[in-house]
Amino acid sequence: MLLNPRNKAQRAARPRRRLKVPAMLVGAVSLCLLAASAPATPLGVGDRLYPHLGNPGYDVASYDLSFTYPGTNDKPLQAVTTIDAWTTDDLERVNLDFAHGKVDSVEVDGEPASFRSAGEDLVVTPGQPLPDGSWMRITVRHTSDPVYGKEREGGWVRTADGLAMANQADAAHVVFPCNDHPSDKALFTIRVTAPNGYTAVANGLPTDVDRAGGSTTWTYRTRHPMATELAQVSIGRSKVVHREGPHGLPVRDVVATADRERLEPWLKKTPGHIAWMEKKVGRYPFETYGLLMAHATTGFELETQTLSLFERELFTQSAFPQWYVESIMVHELAHQWFGDSVSPRTWSDLWLSEGHATWYEALYAAEKADRPFETRMKAAYAASDRWRAAGGPPAAPKAPAPGKKNGIFRPNVYDGAALVLYALRQEIGAPAFQKLERLWVSRYRDASASTADFVALAEEVSGRRLDGFMNPWLYGAKTPPMPGEPEWKSVDPAKAVKKAHKAAGKTGGKSAGKTGGKAVGRATGK
Repeated sequence: MLLNPRNKAQRAARPRRRLKVPAMLVGAVSLCLLAASAPATPLGVGDRLYPHLGNPGYDVASYDLSFTYPGTNDKPLQAVTTIDAWTTDDLERVNLDFAHGKVDSVEVDGEPASFRSAGEDLVVTPGQPLPDGSWMRITVRHTSDPVYGKEREGGWVRTADGLAMANQADAAHVVFPCNDHPSDKALFTIRVTAPNGYTAVANGLPTDVDRAGGSTTWTYRTRHPMATELAQVSIGRSKVVHREGPHGLPVRDVVATADRERLEPWLKKTPGHIAWMEKKVGRYPFETYGLLMAHATTGFELETQTLSLFERELFTQSAFPQWYVESIMVHELAHQWFGDSVSPRTWSDLWLSEGHATWYEALYAAEKADRPFETRMKAAYAASDRWRAAGGPPAAPKAPAPGKKNGIFRPNVYDGAALVLYALRQEIGAPAFQKLERLWVSRYRDASASTADFVALAEEVSGRRLDGFMNPWLYGAKTPPMPGEPEWKSVDPAKAVKKAHKAAGKTGGKSAGKTGGKAVGRATGK
């Protein structure tokens, strides 16, 4: 995710794994549920930043999501979510993450199950306990409400003509019941029924279009596992523009019909961007790619898998130079390798996603627009201590403030994390670093990986012990010296604050108020 400058089927048994990662903050849930007899409590997989997000005891294999759009984006959608999963413990109850919807019924393996809410969990009690290693299918009939209060971030995005999704970091479960953590990736089938005149597009490739009476149902299916936070559904009066990418890759973009010609100069750039990224890190990892240009104000762009979400305004405002817009397009594209194909094991590993996307964003600008890469890294070094003080070190970011669950998306995990990669390249050399990048996205393709995994792979590639070098860069309160750049200095945070206050005093604070959040937003945001 990148903040913009305007605001800040049953299958053969496989090895079972126990999830060892986060969960989510507990809040009020508007679920109308049947009461189970025994007490229900919210669970989590122990993520340091979102301690009640995700759920232990099972491993999701696939989601089948069905949404019926009523023709207006201010009323709930009728929905059915079917989850196929393996149990990894003996379970008397199954916790699902779900909030902000009305549950009508739940079935486990075709039999009715009791259910109730507990915090932001939907706690399901099947008629019989589920033994460790068993296959289970949970079907939930529910509503999915696109209208939220001010306390909710993410989920459905209401566009000028319909809906889109923005679930990062912890909002997929306000749209559909799930195990809402990137450590538990799964295959997705998504069906959307909408009145004729609307077009629906989702992650993956289309498998069926069924027109009946006054409505049409579109079905999409992913060929690779996906984290819940990367799910995307677009419903609108849209046109799907098709073209071919490298190696015959299907590229499809979703734009408002009226914007088709106006946006074509931007849309046609994507195959070239993919070819550029493939030269850096290897073959594109998925079955398709494209841009969803939403007529909505979100404050960010988002790397939803195979269909990245962009604000239309990014491409229509003359204030943004072409090189800058293209570098943002490359940022979200780079996430398809770093963050989507290789997902963070925990949310503290976010720096691996955003740092890499920022790295290739900056590298593209350097190669294509003569925006020196080293200049950007030197500037990041100067600000790094301040970023660490405000947001924590790159691999141990501070928890988000109450009501600001997206608050982990701070400069320390963007340019601050790209700076860690720069230091690593300086330390092990460019050839080893380039080998590391390619090996990282191939070894952990379609999986989740951690900071420890990355450091271990860097040691394998370089033939050196690197924990002593990497730990201060990843976890230190202060920025270590940059190898090969002895003249680089980091500005003391206290002095930086004092200087900013002094400057604000001279201008009456007006210029900072008008531009401060915007100028930094795109370069350092989500």
